[in-house]
Order: sequence, then C-alpha cells, then structure tokens
Amino acid sequence: MHLVDTASSGGPQFYVEHLRVPSMSVGTAVLGVGAVDSQQPHTEDEIYVVLRGRARLWTPSLTVDVAPGSVAFVPASEEHRFVDVVDELHVLVVFAPAEYGNATGQLLRDPST
Repeated sequence: MHLVDTASSGGPQFYVEHLRVPSMSVGTAVLGVGAVDSQQPHTEDEIYVVLRGRARLWTPSLTVDVAPGSVAFVPASEEHRFVDVVDELHVLVVFAPAEYGNATGQLLRDPST
C-alpha cells in the first residue's frame, strides 16, 4: 500500500497495487473528501474506472465530472488530477504497460511499499 501524507493533502488518500505483469498493472486508489491529488504525469497510458464517490478529473484541455461507472482514459505523459472531491472517491486504476514500465532509468516500484 502506498500512503500519502494526509496532513498536507486535505484528506485521506492511498493507492494499492493488486496486479502487475509487464503489459499492465491494476490498482485501487481512494481520495477523501477535499483531498488534494498531487500525482504527476505517468509514462504509461492510464484508465480510471470510478467505483464509488464523486469528483472532477482535470486535464489541461478538459475537466469532467466523474461518478460511479465513469470510465476515463489518460494518455501517457498528460498532466491530470482529481479535483473537487465531494464524496470519498474509489477508483480502479489500470496502467498499460505496468506503472513505471516505460520509465527509462527508473527501477520498477515495489508494489509492497
């Protein structure tokens, strides 16, 4: 489980990776009400499936409301974050290839940390 400092983030947030193979990784993320999503662009394509909660997904070119059942695609390297979390957000996250799989010069993150 990857925990984020909740004192500075405005609410609880965490990410747990459940599956990793070279071609993809799958995890779940939770953002509490009012949380600040401080993620940086990833080197992999990413799909979000909203399981529970409500927020907005921001990119430089578009901001969309998300709720249970919403599916969003974010291409590799695009800046993005969840904003205006009004109901604790639970999201299934799929990276393809696996998270950090395209990063050059980086070790793959140990999913147990």
